[in-house]
Amino acid sequence: MLKVRNYILLAILAGTVLILDQTTKELVRTQLALGEIWMPIEAIRPHMHIVHWTNTGAAFGMFQQGGMVFTILAVIVSGAIIWYYRDSDTASWPVRIALGLQLGGALGNLTDRLLQGTEVTDFIWFGFFPAVFNVADGAISLGVALLMLDILLEYLHNRKKSAAAAAAAAVPPPEKA
Repeated sequence: MLKVRNYILLAILAGTVLILDQTTKELVRTQLALGEIWMPIEAIRPHMHIVHWTNTGAAFGMFQQGGMVFTILAVIVSGAIIWYYRDSDTASWPVRIALGLQLGGALGNLTDRLLQGTEVTDFIWFGFFPAVFNVADGAISLGVALLMLDILLEYLHNRKKSAAAAAAAAVPPPEKA
């Protein structure tokens, strides 16, 4: 029963990301021409705006002709996350959430690639960031950050336990009276 409940969490997280991603991309595709920029607050426009953009490659516009490769990779990654998640009852909450975000992001971009001819719709641009991205990309990045945070916290926890064990081993036994 626990494994089913774990998969429910995965489905809710991934489904939420997928719905948000596809809804926002559809709004952009239907409301803005390719390359058109929208930002109703002029003061923010130099720092952030919505722009209708497409991408056939990976993050930061790399590998622009790799659309089919990334389609296959998204299927493999999604399958790997689902397979790994069967043992998630022993994983920490950050790992479970990270995998849900990453699965939703992978499925969001996979959906675009399957329905848009290997192109992914991107639309969020921040002036300090070198690329245009979307909700799926953000979810994948947030998932990676959560995994890194979990690894760091686990490392610090183990280091503290090791230091405490070493300190306890270095304490001489009490003298007998």
